[in-house]
Order: sequence, then C-alpha cells, then structure tokens
Amino acid sequence: MRRVAVIGVGVTKFGRHDRTSAELFAEAAADALADAGLPATAVQALYYGNVVGSETEKQLHTSPQAASVLGLPAVPTTRFETACASSHAAFRHAVMEVGSGVSDVVLVGGAERVLNVTTEESTEYFAYASDARWEQTLGLTFPGVFALVARAHMTKHGTTEAQMAAVAVKNHKHGTLNPKAQFQKEITIEQVLKSAMVADPLKLYDCCPFTDGGAAVVIASEEVAKAAARRPIWVLASAAASDWMLIGDKRDLSRVPATERAAAAAYRQAGLGPQDVNVVELHDCFTIAEIVATEGLGLFEAGTGGVAAEKGWTSLGGKIPVNPSGGLKAKGHPIGATGAAQIAEVVTQLRHDAGPRQVDGARVGLTHTLGGNTATVLVSLFGRD
Repeated sequence: MRRVAVIGVGVTKFGRHDRTSAELFAEAAADALADAGLPATAVQALYYGNVVGSETEKQLHTSPQAASVLGLPAVPTTRFETACASSHAAFRHAVMEVGSGVSDVVLVGGAERVLNVTTEESTEYFAYASDARWEQTLGLTFPGVFALVARAHMTKHGTTEAQMAAVAVKNHKHGTLNPKAQFQKEITIEQVLKSAMVADPLKLYDCCPFTDGGAAVVIASEEVAKAAARRPIWVLASAAASDWMLIGDKRDLSRVPATERAAAAAYRQAGLGPQDVNVVELHDCFTIAEIVATEGLGLFEAGTGGVAAEKGWTSLGGKIPVNPSGGLKAKGHPIGATGAAQIAEVVTQLRHDAGPRQVDGARVGLTHTLGGNTATVLVSLFGRD
C-alpha cells in the first residue's frame, strides 16, 4: 500500500440551510479543492456519504447528483450509507483506492439536509438506522437507545447525570471557538440538568441537534501530496468494526465493542497506542456516547470517562482534548457529513491552523464515528509527520 495523505479540507457552516445537500457538498468540495490547490479536473473518483436524502429531499442516487452539481459528471462516484458513519466509511474506502494505486486523487465527503422537515419526521427517519422492523414498531428512538446505554453505564460504574452534563458544557464552550458550529454559546451544568427530559436520564442538552451541512476532504498519493499547496497530513490508519444490530442481542450496553475493535485495529495499523494521540474528534451524538467512546478508544479506563469529563481532562488544555470543534453536540450533526467534518477538524489541528481552539503541539489525531445503534464504528489515525 502506498502512503496516503489528506491535502485539502472544506466544511460549510452547520445549521439551517435552504440549499440541497448536493449544493452544500459542492460548497465544501470547492473549498477542499481550493485548499489542496487542485482543479476539479484532478479528481479521479468521488465517494459520498448521504443518509436520509430519499426521505427529506425525495432524492435517491445522490452521489452522481453531487458530482453533477460540482461539475464532475464523468467521474466515477459511489454513495455510502452506514448511518452516521457514512462519510467516514467513504473515506476508508477512498484511502484503500489511493493506497492500492487505482487513483492518485479522490474527493471524499458527505452532506445532509434535515431541517426542512419536522422534528417528528427527522426522529422517525433516524430511527430507520436501528432495526426498524422490530425496534421502531416498539417506539424505540435513538434518544431511547442511548438512554439505555446511559442507564447501563450509571448502574455499572456510578456515572452521574452531572458528569454527562459536563460533556455538554465542555463541547458548547469549544463550539464558541468554531465559526462553523451550529451553536456558539456556553451553557452551565445547571442548565443541562434543568433542561427538558427527552429520554430518561437524557435531557435536551444531552442530545446533539438535527443539522444541515456538508464537508469534504481531498486525499492523494504520496507523490501528489508532496507537491501539494498545503502541508499534507498523513493517514496512519483507518479501521472499521461492526456489532449486533438488535439492542436485545448486545451483551453489555455500558460498552461499545465495535469501538474497541476498530480502535485496536487502527492502533495496530499505525503502530501506535492511545497514549500517542494528542487530539480526538469523536461521536458525541449524546453526552453518554462521548463518555463511552473515550473508554472504548483506550483514552481512559472503563468507568472513568465521566470522571475525565468532570475533571476537565478532555477539555482544551486538558490531558487529551476531545472535540475541540464543539463535537456533534455544539458543531452539529448533518449525518452524512459528520465523519468527513471530523477528519477536516483533525487535519486542521495537525496543520496547527485551528486558531483559538488549537491543541498545542498536536502531532497525532484520531477520529471516531459511530453509525446507528452502535452497530458500526470507524476509527482513523492521522499524523503530521
């Protein structure tokens, strides 16, 4: 396998948009190509993440539509759908295409538009990413899934609602430093604990928002990367893992085994361990999801993720900064774009271009994206050197 690098990144503002997901992706892609110093004609393939376009925009076959809007109708393109991990899965496959020598430049990303429909409709569409036949008919939504995870973690490890609230407070504070974030206001522990109950014990401020937005990255072979306009950030590893779909088949809801397996594979590929990571963008769709992910990635011992958030170990300036972008919680979660947006943030951090949210001296970064009801996980590692 050839060495592969990210040489360009682009992210739209996250929040409500009147444009289609294809148009949002085109904006992010144009920025990524400009960042890479490459014309669109240099792109040899497009891998695109989009999840609910068939419901919110009545649009299937979204990848050639995205390519067409970008002005690349002849480029081979594939849509990826692995729920929230869609564009991270697209990235992993694009890395394999470039690494194998099939292509030298591949454009990867995703987009989503969901704020044009009601919250009730969005909640239903998102629930299709669980086992719709068995679980959705019983009324299980994703807040319900992660409420079960929270209760299991609280029972097994003594995690508290205040510790979960600390995750939201931290990510909202980070979000104020990110001009692309949907929410740019600080909140308090008290506000989180007093916010409306969504699915006990998760409250409104424990949950990430529905979001529109797009994100894109340009990946390239070593030869192209070394001649690129910007400093290349090297892909050290990219791994995927899966787990049981049905909640009832999962043995221990206080853990996400797919995270543990994907992380172990990524560390093995890179020849690194969690102690080598300087900055992390992970999947905090709910505050408990961040706590469980920090443990599954090996950043903290099982049962101590809540303590880490409470003590500020995952804040900017802490032991291992997590979600300096604001995470899904404050930056927003446009499902198909989320994985690519996480990668764009880590690349920005490793370039030392993140401004007021910069993690000092960051040289190794990790991205973690969880798809659906913990059934799919992608973990990638990136290096400045």
